[in-house]
Parts: sequence; structure tokens; C-alpha cells
Amino acid sequence: MKKYLPLIVVVIFLGVAGYFVLNNNNTDSSKVVENKPKESIVLKDFAPVRGCSKLPSFLYKAGIKRPIIDLSQEHYKGVAFLYGKDFTKVLHKKQWEQFEHLGTYTIDKSGNLYLTPNPFISIKPTTFNLQKAIYKLDSKSAKLTRYMVIDEVEATANNPYGLISLVYDCKDGSLWVSSIDKSNYQKSKGTIYHIDIEKKEILSKYSGFDALTVNWLYTKDKRYIIAGSARDNGVYIFALKDGKLMHPIKLFNLPDASLRVRKIKVVGKNTLKLEAIKFNYSLVAQTTKKQREIYTASYNLSTNRWIIKKR
Repeated sequence: MKKYLPLIVVVIFLGVAGYFVLNNNNTDSSKVVENKPKESIVLKDFAPVRGCSKLPSFLYKAGIKRPIIDLSQEHYKGVAFLYGKDFTKVLHKKQWEQFEHLGTYTIDKSGNLYLTPNPFISIKPTTFNLQKAIYKLDSKSAKLTRYMVIDEVEATANNPYGLISLVYDCKDGSLWVSSIDKSNYQKSKGTIYHIDIEKKEILSKYSGFDALTVNWLYTKDKRYIIAGSARDNGVYIFALKDGKLMHPIKLFNLPDASLRVRKIKVVGKNTLKLEAIKFNYSLVAQTTKKQREIYTASYNLSTNRWIIKKR
């Protein structure tokens, strides 16, 4: 994702920064654990990769060059673009509110935004139906539409979440979209869908994993889907074979067992930035936008270990 298109978040730094060495294991804020994982993967060097996305055309026409995409829901329902000095100017259309609250986005090579829904504060009669759709903000017209509905996604009062994260695939122009519907405290029934954008068809899916967030990780000769789990405090990686996801392997856990990784970004050589929240499939966790914790995770190739540092 381009540097000038970060997802806006408001962060409160809580507690004292910690420094931990982890190796695919559970730990807490006071111990260093170096147990061998049940499964492991040896990675090669990875680094940020310049994406193929670009700003929507309607922003160029409006003379907006370096906006922040605001999905925080704190001041504007749906989506808003903050720009200008100190980002005090706002582009927000009433039409962008019609599908209620939105949670994550990705941008394709033409500047179209694809967004996932986000149940917010309270359940309404329309809430569950909204969670099964991917939404599209057209690059040229600036119109927000219900782009694609995945009927098998079924949010309920027990678990109001459906589609929750997505990432654009520059290699073939497709989407990878995760859902966590049907899951409960005992079982992970989430799905990661691979979607043909042009045909609006599901190309493949991997079921049984609750991905709270998905993104790309590129090494010199391979690429992976990296995911934060809604089930535990782990970060997992999926290899791809013939366009399909293989079995996920855990890379590491956050030091705080109560946190879940909501956003992952490659920010430097062998380094990830992680944004974590408290999450238990209830609406309360997702509305506490100000309670995100920030970590960096650095990979040591020689030892195959991750160094986790709280910021």
C-alpha cells in the first residue's frame, strides 16, 4: 500500500515498552520463552514492496494529493478523506454513509477502493445483512456501491462479524477477503476467499481459520499471505500453491495473550508493524479504536526467531 494511504488510527500508548524474544510460542510480558514450535517455517529476507495501487481519479480531479483515508467512524460514518495542512480539510459525501460503518480497505491498480463492513456499537435490523458484502468506491464516479455479496456469510447476534479484512493482489488483479462469521469461543469457522474481481466469482477458499487481518509478505522468491488471528494472539503465514492457500503456520505470538493483531504492515527489512486490539467477537472490542497497541516484529534469519518490541 502506498505510503500516503495509511489507514487512520488513533493510538494511545499504554504501559512501558517491552522487549521480547519469541519463537512461535506463548509468553507473557515478564518472561522470555524459547520453546521450539510444533511447526515452523524458515523465511528468506523480506522487505516492503511497492504496490500497484494509485489514488482514486476523483481525488486527483479535486486536487487532493496526499490524503489519509479515515475509517475510524469517530466523526464520519462510512469513509472520509482527510487532507491539507495538518489534515484539517475533509472530503466526505453523504452517499458514503448508506452502508453504515466500514472497517478496512484495499486499492486496486485503477484507484478503486474495496472495503469491508464493520458492525459498530449496536445491532440494527440491517446489521447482519451488511456484513456479507464487499463494498466498492469507484475511482472515477466516487460512488459507493455494494460490489459483491457472499451469501454464505452469516453474521448473527452471537457473532455479528462477517467479512472483515481484504487485500488486493497485484499479480492477477484479484482480491483476498477474510470472514469470521459462524465462529464462536470454541471453534474457528472463518474463511479466506480468493475472488475474481471482474467476474465476481470465488476462485478458491480456505476454511477453518479466523483471520482478523490479511496482507502480503514478499521474500526474494516467494510470496505469502500473512494474517493476524481473531482466535489467539498469534501471527500466521500461508504459503500459496497453484493459487490456493496452504495450511497456516504460526510465526509468533504477541507478549500479551489478551490482544489480537488487527493490522500488519511490512515497514522495513525483515520488520513488521503490528496494530493490536482486545477482541472477543463482541461489539465492545471493535469500538475501542483508541485502545490499539503498537508492536514491531523483527525476524532474525540466522536464528529463525522473532524479536517483538512494544512501541
